[in-house]
Amino acid sequence: METALAYFHFLSILALAGCLVAEFYLCTRDLQPPNVRTIVRVDLLYMIAAIVVLITGVLRVFAVGKGMGFYLNNPVFYIKVALFVAVGLISIRPTMQFMRWNRALKTGQERILRDSDIASARRYIALELVLLAFIPLMAVLMARGIGIQS
Repeated sequence: METALAYFHFLSILALAGCLVAEFYLCTRDLQPPNVRTIVRVDLLYMIAAIVVLITGVLRVFAVGKGMGFYLNNPVFYIKVALFVAVGLISIRPTMQFMRWNRALKTGQERILRDSDIASARRYIALELVLLAFIPLMAVLMARGIGIQS
C-alpha cells in the first residue's frame, strides 16, 4: 500500500509539472483561439493532478509512511506545504484568464487575446514553475533528516 501510494504521489507530481510546462509552452504571444480550448483542457488536467497530489500527500502523512511525527515535527515539511499552497494560489489568476478567454470564444467574440493578458498569464505560470522546482528540494532535505527536531 505504501509503495503504491508513493508511486501515485510521484506520478501525480510529474503530471502536475508536465501540465504546467504545457501551459507555459502554449501561452505565448502566438496563442491562437483554437489553442485556448487546449490550454483550458490542460489546466483542468493540472487541477486534477494537484488534487491527486494533495490527497496522496495527506494519506502519506496521516495513513502510511514515516508517520505523522516525522512530518509534523519538521519545519521543512511546512515549507514544502507552503510552496504547494503558493503554487495553487498563484495558479488561480491564469486559470481565471483561460476561462475568460474560453467563455469569450464560445460567445463568438473576436480579438480576445491581448498581448498584455497573455504575458501576465505566462509570468504567473513561470512563477509557479519556479516555486514548484523547490518542492522536490524540500522533499530531499526531509528524506535526509534535515529539519527534524527532537
